[in-house]
Amino acid sequence: MSEPIIRVENVGKCYRIHHESRERYTALRDVITRKVKGLFSHASRKQCLTASDEDFWALKDVSFEVNQGDVVGIIGRNGAGKSTLLKILSRITEPTKGRVTLCGRVASLLEVGTGFHPELTGRENIFLNGSILGMTQAEIRGKFDEIVAFAEVEKFLDTPVKHYSSGMYVRLAFAVAAHLEPEILVVDEVLAVGDAEFQKKCMGKMQDVAKGSGRTILFVSHNIGAISTLCTKGIYLKSGQVVQTGDTQQIIHAYMADSVDQGFEVRFTEKDPNAGDEVIRVRSAQIRGPSGTLQGSISVSESAWIEVDYDLLRSEPSPRINLHFVTDDGAYAFASIENTTGPRDPGQYRCRMRLPPDFLNGKTYIITIYVTSFEPTHVHALLKDALILNVIDELDSITRQNYNGIFPGALRPLLEWELQSA
Repeated sequence: MSEPIIRVENVGKCYRIHHESRERYTALRDVITRKVKGLFSHASRKQCLTASDEDFWALKDVSFEVNQGDVVGIIGRNGAGKSTLLKILSRITEPTKGRVTLCGRVASLLEVGTGFHPELTGRENIFLNGSILGMTQAEIRGKFDEIVAFAEVEKFLDTPVKHYSSGMYVRLAFAVAAHLEPEILVVDEVLAVGDAEFQKKCMGKMQDVAKGSGRTILFVSHNIGAISTLCTKGIYLKSGQVVQTGDTQQIIHAYMADSVDQGFEVRFTEKDPNAGDEVIRVRSAQIRGPSGTLQGSISVSESAWIEVDYDLLRSEPSPRINLHFVTDDGAYAFASIENTTGPRDPGQYRCRMRLPPDFLNGKTYIITIYVTSFEPTHVHALLKDALILNVIDELDSITRQNYNGIFPGALRPLLEWELQSA
């Protein structure tokens, strides 16, 4: 049996968090009062400043092995340690403890700008990245046309990449990473920056890379459908630790089962870059059952409400909530767009969508929230995999009746049927 191409042994990563606590906010009247008192007491007060340090373990005793040709999906909720793990595997950061063994060249695509020099042109960065990977000038030239065609940046090849849009940056970065033939390709959620057509193109290229040349891919994504389609194995991380490794579908089901009781409500802070912009800020989203209570599970024959609370910060002619439903096995179920139109004044709003009974099949659904406006078309917020709804199959449901086995499809609607004499 061949040696693993990646071996991670008891890896931990600790960050030192520095906390400072200051005296409460000082108003002008407080300053004047202190000055007056100082005239008599000749005593000055210094602002209180205390500091404390805290150790935060982003990864704790992580161990696993990856063989050549494996396409491994790494899943977990935000803060699970996925990106930290990829940075260690890419040698961007060192582990605090443990050991990582990599047998081969590693190309990483972790965030917009990784590996590119902003002052160099696209052409120069292609050759720079190839040289970093240990390729000769002749090898890079042999792949050059393929890289440029894939990235679709022919017109901007001799422009410094600091002038590229984020989409152009990612297209070129992915093209370089995928075409310069590293033994190990490491890809984070950065592909979400590209448009849908480009994401599809990247998925196809990663499949070609894995199947055609036997290269190894590590892929982090919140898109469970992408993980299910692309990956042959999975790693489930939670709170910096490995919960389970193995077959992709088993890992996805373990992750979803763990998330069902947590995914019916989510709140966002003002610092969350995906929750909105200067026009709209999403505060929270939640799932309510037929009785109005917060819950993440309903039966096939029950209704549910999906609610999105947001602040409208300035007048907007046509803000709309979009909800996209994907099953845990990667099937795109459906999308629904808010149909209440017309201008709205600044204020707080709650938008609700009712899921009717006898509509969804007995599956787990992952809900992504878009907030858009159409005059002009603009995406204000994109909250991927924000909510998780578990729909429980009923063997005696009117939409199932005597059907044996697993009922197929993402939907199971109660439709109108007629019987007529021919």
